[in-house]
Amino acid sequence: MKFFVDTADVKDIRELNDLGLLDGVTTNPSLILKSGRSILEVTKEICSIVDGPVSAEVAATEYEQMMKEAAVLSKIAKNICIKVPLTLDGLKACKALTSDGHMVNVTLCFSATQALLAAKAGATFISPFIGRIDDMGINGMDLIAEIRTIYDNYDYKTEILAASIRTVNHVKEAALIGADVATIPPATLKSLVKHPLTDKGLETFLADWAKTGQKIA
Repeated sequence: MKFFVDTADVKDIRELNDLGLLDGVTTNPSLILKSGRSILEVTKEICSIVDGPVSAEVAATEYEQMMKEAAVLSKIAKNICIKVPLTLDGLKACKALTSDGHMVNVTLCFSATQALLAAKAGATFISPFIGRIDDMGINGMDLIAEIRTIYDNYDYKTEILAASIRTVNHVKEAALIGADVATIPPATLKSLVKHPLTDKGLETFLADWAKTGQKIA
């Protein structure tokens, strides 16, 4: 499974990239707002840090304006992935952009039929929102499983990018189902390494090593 980090915070991105854990980055208008920076400025910096896809989202809702905004965003760097909403205009833009060789992330997916349309439009990534579906009292992982089955049935190349991830279990379950990518908030990504037995074991090993009086280097 590929790991993308869901943030526009350059400090967090640098830290995770230096650990060798990052395959890409996703941003959205809310994350750009939180960064307090210009979308062009912060996105350019992110692209200089990470080699993999960096999703930059259009703000327009109509096709013509989406294409104008996509033209600006795509010039930021070679690893830009244009993010469009899962609407008819968004799908039309997706088809045009992917046909022109651009990576496209179709976002705000909440049903398997929406995901099917995105694949037919040539989307590079489809972003089903697990956490928001959970908020409705429905298991968001069921959607990941449905999309996986449909894509495998027809050998669609669109990658399933599990989004709106809120817990370590979300990551684990998405991986078990076969999501291609998980885009994860920085704190949750770091939490994947945590386990109380690991901490306890390390504490014991260090205490015993101290008793030996030895040094390795």
